[in-house]
Amino acid sequence: MTDGSGRTAFPPAPTGLGALSASEIMAGYRRKAFTPRDVIDDTIAALETANETCNTVVTPMYEQARAEADRLTREMRAGEAKGALAGVPVTIKDLVFVAGVPAYAGSPMNTSFVPDADAAVVSSLKAAGAIITCKTTTCESGYKLTADSPVTGITRNPWNPGRTSGGSSGGAAAGVAAGCGPIAIGTDGVGSIRVPSSFCGVFGLKPTFGLVPRSPGFSPPSWASLAHTGPITRTVADAALTLEVIAAYDLRDAASLPVSARRFDTDAGRLDGIRIGASADLGYAAVSPDVCAAFGKALATLDSCGAQVTMDGPGLDPGILEHTLKPIAFTEQAAAVASKSATDLASSEADYRNVIGSGRRYTGTDYIEASYRRGQARNAFVKLFERVDVLVTPTVAVTAFEAGQIGVDTVDGSKVDPHLGWSPFTWPINLAGLPAATLPCGFDRDGMPIGLQIIAPWLDEPTIFRIAAALEAAQPWAKFWPQLALREGSGGRAKG
Repeated sequence: MTDGSGRTAFPPAPTGLGALSASEIMAGYRRKAFTPRDVIDDTIAALETANETCNTVVTPMYEQARAEADRLTREMRAGEAKGALAGVPVTIKDLVFVAGVPAYAGSPMNTSFVPDADAAVVSSLKAAGAIITCKTTTCESGYKLTADSPVTGITRNPWNPGRTSGGSSGGAAAGVAAGCGPIAIGTDGVGSIRVPSSFCGVFGLKPTFGLVPRSPGFSPPSWASLAHTGPITRTVADAALTLEVIAAYDLRDAASLPVSARRFDTDAGRLDGIRIGASADLGYAAVSPDVCAAFGKALATLDSCGAQVTMDGPGLDPGILEHTLKPIAFTEQAAAVASKSATDLASSEADYRNVIGSGRRYTGTDYIEASYRRGQARNAFVKLFERVDVLVTPTVAVTAFEAGQIGVDTVDGSKVDPHLGWSPFTWPINLAGLPAATLPCGFDRDGMPIGLQIIAPWLDEPTIFRIAAALEAAQPWAKFWPQLALREGSGGRAKG
C-alpha cells in the first residue's frame, strides 16, 4: 500500500505509549517495561493534543482513568492483575452509556442526562480490565455519517483537519488514527463505524446484528433495528480481542444472540480456497476514480494471497435507499423522539429535524412494506453466499470531504443523496444484519485514506478476520500515521 503520492516509505511512528496496539501494551506490561499509569498518562496527552485540533472528546474521564491505572499498576506489581484487556485504554462513543458520566448523544435535549448504569459493552470492558479514558464525539442521535453536532461542533480528520472525520463514530475513529489509545467503541446504524474508520485510515468492525448487546440502550435508542456496536482499532488482532470481550448474550436486549464465547484466529496466512465475490458499485453506485483504483489494487492483492476472486454481487434493487432504508431508518429515528415537541427540537440541526419530519410522514404501511423489501435484500445475500464465501466492496464511494458538511451531492459527475448516497456500500449491510469490516487499502491523490469493506455471512466474523489479517500482512497500514499523531506533545514516553 502506498500513500497518495505513490511513496512506500513509512514515516516514523509516534513515540507515545498511547500509539501502541493493545497487544504491544500487554506485552510491555509482561516485560515490566512500563506501567498502566505510564500508558494512561501518554494516552491522555495524545487525547488532549488530538482534541485541540480535531475535536474528538466530549467528556474527559481522565482522573477516573488515572485512578484506575494506579490501581492496576499496584495489582500488576503484586502479580494480581487479571483480564484480557487489563490496563488497555479504551474510548467510548457518546451514544453508549457509562454510569455516572453524561451521555449527550450530540443532542441539546440531553445536556442534563446522566445514566445510572453501564451499557453491557462497558460492563464487559471494565470486567476485562480496560481503562476508559473519555466519551467521544458523535452527531445528534447518530443520525448522519459525520460526528458534527450542536453540542460539540465539528469533528475533524487527523490526516487533514480541513476534512471530516466521518461519523457518526467520528471522534472514536479520529482518536485511534491519532494514536490516542488502541481501541475505541463505536456504533453503526448505516455505516457509523465503517465510514469514519475508512476516512481516518483504521480498522473498524460492525459485528453480526445482536452479537454485541446494546442494553441498556442508546441515548436516545434510535435506529432500533439497524444499530450495531463494535470496535475501532489500528490492528486486526486488537479488534478480534475486543470482540471476544464484548460479544455476549444479554436478556435486556431483545436482539441479543444466545451464542457462546468465541476466540478468533488472526494469524496471517494464505487465502487458498476462499471464494471472494467483488463488486465495485453493487450495480447502482457512483464511485470516485481514486476509490475505484484503490479497490482494483486491493483485489489484485487478494488474488496474490491465494483467494479466488470473481466479480459478483447480491443484485440489490437500485431503489433500496429511497424505498427500503429511509422508511425504516427515518421512522425509527422519529420514534426515538416521539414524545418531543417542536420546542424540544428547536436547538437541533435543521437536517436532523428534516429527518424527524420525514420519519413522521411515513405510515405504518410504508414501514411494513419497506420491511418486506428488506427481507428480499436479505434473501439476495443468502443466495450470494451460496456462490461465494465473502463479498468485498469499497467501503465508501468517496474519501473524506470538507469538514462541517453533511456529505457530497455529486460523485464522479453523478448526483447522489447528500445525506446517504455517497456511502452506498454500508447501509445495505445494516439492513441485512451482516458482519462487515473496513480496512485501509490505499490513499487518494490528496493523501486521504481509502477503505475496503469485507462482508461475510451471519456470524462468520472468523472469515473476516482471516482475510483482513492476510491483507494486513501484505499491506501493513498501521505503519502509516497522520502528521497530527507525530506532533510533539502527543505523548512522548519512549516505547519500552
